[in-house]
Amino acid sequence: MRTLASKLATCSKYYCTRSPVRNAPPRNFSTYNGRDELSLEEEAERKIGWMLKLIFAGTATCVAYNIMPYMGDTLLQQSVSLLTVKDPLFKRMGASRLAQFAVDDEGRMKIVEMGGAQELVNMLGGAKDDRTRNEALKALSALSPSDKALGALHQAGAISVIRSTLDSLENAEIEKYKSSLLGRFQDLRYDFPTADVSRSVNS
Repeated sequence: MRTLASKLATCSKYYCTRSPVRNAPPRNFSTYNGRDELSLEEEAERKIGWMLKLIFAGTATCVAYNIMPYMGDTLLQQSVSLLTVKDPLFKRMGASRLAQFAVDDEGRMKIVEMGGAQELVNMLGGAKDDRTRNEALKALSALSPSDKALGALHQAGAISVIRSTLDSLENAEIEKYKSSLLGRFQDLRYDFPTADVSRSVNS
């Protein structure tokens, strides 16, 4: 009995003196759930944002499609009007816009009908710097693919003005535009200035 009591005392002392087992801290499931909810909210916001952008883009496209045909003539007339301003900067802006409008024969003839061909010839004849000459020649070149527009340029005296335009050592495009325009006039047998043609007809 004494031996058994001694063993029990030893075992109880051993288990009592061992360090207690520490339980692992429980996972904070609320934190993970909060993060998941936040990511879902952000994804939903992104999707809604893209939907709103698509709706806005579609609306803007529809409005532009219906309004631009009416704004086109107004912008075209304003561009032609800029050619009559004394400031060369505004002249260059007007010529640059006209070159952008002259992408097809319909646009080219609208420019001619609004007086743009004559004003471009006047701009080129009165230009005092290479940048202004270049913009005028560029716009005239944009009109030249249309035979009717080229005829209007001929009537406006473009050939003599183009021939008298000085070449530039700093801007090679001026000579390129001049050569292209004079070549187009020659292709349609517009080989002389308007005044020369009228004299040859009357003689």
